Amino acid sequence: MERFPLLVLIGCLCVSRVSADSLSPPVNVTIKAVKANSAVVTWDIPEGDPVIGFAITQQKKDVRMLRFIQEVNTTTRSCALWDLEEETDYIVHVQSISMSGTSPLSDALRFRTPKEAETQASKNEVTMEEVGQTTQLRAGELIIIVVVLIMWAGVIALFCRQYDIIKDNEPNNNKDKAKNSSECSTPEHPTGGLLRSKFPKNNNNNNRMPSVNIIEV
Repeated sequence: MERFPLLVLIGCLCVSRVSADSLSPPVNVTIKAVKANSAVVTWDIPEGDPVIGFAITQQKKDVRMLRFIQEVNTTTRSCALWDLEEETDYIVHVQSISMSGTSPLSDALRFRTPKEAETQASKNEVTMEEVGQTTQLRAGELIIIVVVLIMWAGVIALFCRQYDIIKDNEPNNNKDKAKNSSECSTPEHPTGGLLRSKFPKNNNNNNRMPSVNIIEV
């Protein structure tokens, strides 16, 4: 009966060991944002692995001393490396951590930090590119503004021209109206109409002139 708990414990240890060995190492390990004193390591995790953290070993080339970085309860896939020395070769390995243990080491990643002057020069190049892009954008905006202003000036000039033409035609229209009114008017009827005919009166009934009916308008 005393051997049964011992066998169960050995079996649990074996299962734990198998689970840890079945955990795949990280893949696509790359280095980004390499500067004279820092860099960023990124990686991917094979699908289905129950990963809860990572472990990174950092080592200078031809130097035995290691730096060990470990973090659990995270799903991040990147880690920043700091306090690096410029113009130095480094070797980095990444491991996945699960509840049952750690995975094998990933393939070794080698990189070299640049000089501080080279880093500053690259920053200046990026700044100059950004300035050039900003200048191009501003030039384009100025061109658009100038075109819009020219269009508005053309519209205003056309409106003013049409207004002057209409204003110049108003006196002519008034003159035509006055001329037509004077042609239709008479001394007795300034507003127009037929002139009343006047005939001398004659008492002789035999020489009586025929009557004329005047229609006034």
